[in-house]
Amino acid sequence: MTGSDPAGPGRSRRDADDLAHAETERAVEQALALVGGARTGPGRDPDRRGDASARAPRGDANGAPLGSPHPTRNSTDNAVPDAPAPTGVPHPAPPPPLSWDRARAVAARAGRAAPLATIRLPLDRALGHVLAEALGALTDLPSFDTSAMDGWAVAGPGPWAFEAGAGILAGRGPAAALPDGTAVRIATGARVPPDTTAVIRSEHAHADDAKGLLHARRSVAAGQDIRPRGQECRAGEQLVPAGTVVTPAVLGLAAAAGYDALPAVPRPRVDVLVLGDELLASGLPHDGLIRDALGPMLGPWLRALGAEVSPPCRLGDDAAALRDALTASDADLIVTTGGTAAGPVDHVHPVLEALGAELLVDGVAVRPGHPMLLARLPAPGTPRGRSRESSQEHPQGPPERQSRDVPDGPYLVGLPGNPLAAVSGLLTLAEPLLAGIAGRPAQDAYRALVHAEVHGHPHDTRLVPVVHRAGRPGGRDHVAPLRYNGPAMLRGIAAADGLAVVEPGGVRSGTEVEILDLPWAPATPWTEGCFT
Repeated sequence: MTGSDPAGPGRSRRDADDLAHAETERAVEQALALVGGARTGPGRDPDRRGDASARAPRGDANGAPLGSPHPTRNSTDNAVPDAPAPTGVPHPAPPPPLSWDRARAVAARAGRAAPLATIRLPLDRALGHVLAEALGALTDLPSFDTSAMDGWAVAGPGPWAFEAGAGILAGRGPAAALPDGTAVRIATGARVPPDTTAVIRSEHAHADDAKGLLHARRSVAAGQDIRPRGQECRAGEQLVPAGTVVTPAVLGLAAAAGYDALPAVPRPRVDVLVLGDELLASGLPHDGLIRDALGPMLGPWLRALGAEVSPPCRLGDDAAALRDALTASDADLIVTTGGTAAGPVDHVHPVLEALGAELLVDGVAVRPGHPMLLARLPAPGTPRGRSRESSQEHPQGPPERQSRDVPDGPYLVGLPGNPLAAVSGLLTLAEPLLAGIAGRPAQDAYRALVHAEVHGHPHDTRLVPVVHRAGRPGGRDHVAPLRYNGPAMLRGIAAADGLAVVEPGGVRSGTEVEILDLPWAPATPWTEGCFT
């Protein structure tokens, strides 16, 4: 076969990939633009998405009709020849998979195109949610001049005359103005009397009870130990931006600012479907059966990403059961494990096609995890994705569990069945998708030195478990790659702080790589035997 390199002389393989994916990206962006837009409307449940004004034609991520054949991949991330169509007509060549960074971008845009409606949560239920709106100060903080210390409020130069008594306590109304040359005891947080010059801490003052005079042990500066009104903020000033995760500190600030409830985004609801007849829920592997590692892992992992997750549902290799589970789900996202290839019991692609789902990502140029996918299902009860003009309202549950009457159903992220390949799919597709739906800030990308040579795939991105290591005195901190990083292995990721994004061809020791942190506190580095 003859012809020039589509990338042109001097251009990199990645440039060629960009050209190959240009049509794919345009088709995906058109589809996402059509499913975005307003999500609420008059008379709609405040926790439901509204009808989209238009829908993209059903098709895969490259604009092809869903009836077109899907590329075939196996669970070891290697492409296999396409199987012949039932009629005996061979399949056309499959489109190339999306690059890793493009697949993440598609997932993030898909999430932002389907935001959840704002709800209001009381402070005791808002922890861990995302603020749907910026929090503005409802009043000045503090709302009046207050004493920062237990001590004496004084006016003018000393010594100061005082009268015996409890003085001014916190929580009391305004006191009378303080005349020059006088002092009064004051408690921390109490309202400072008008005309007060300063507050002298108890330990810095000497009270002569016999003479009724107060003397300062140190020099007194005007305004010392007084928190002036509005020192922290003025009414209307932004305290916390939208998209902030509600932490205990945010709750405390909101309470101090006078909030009783917060505008929040509901946690995205996720159903996990575990596929595979070979999986055991308990006991030791035997007779060709293996333990299900993903069912116990995915729920906590997805919760760490801010989702509300149902217990995993084990379906085996049953196409009818998979279709029933998909059509019955009222989740925002369904995560499946296994079945994304094209083997005799890999049912995910055929079931999605039968339901009229939109394939936004079908294969990613990443190892492990190559045969992952992202799809959008039609709404429950909507044949092949036709929007419902009217529907029966579902009874409302708690605010974060209300059903949604929508023209589009849940997203589906199909993970490969191998454990580390599934982790790759979580970080590539599920994490940015959930962040977009919930209005969370995307994970900040950063780069770190790697202190070892890391082999790469010839053409695809590799995700390699790494652990953070402190540098020697005067040296930079760095990351070290971990062993046990095959698609079916979890030993490496169990000891890891994150995953290094290794470009095709690999990297040399002492170079920088992009790092994806895992959604929990860094692990304590394990035995050196885990390192390469």
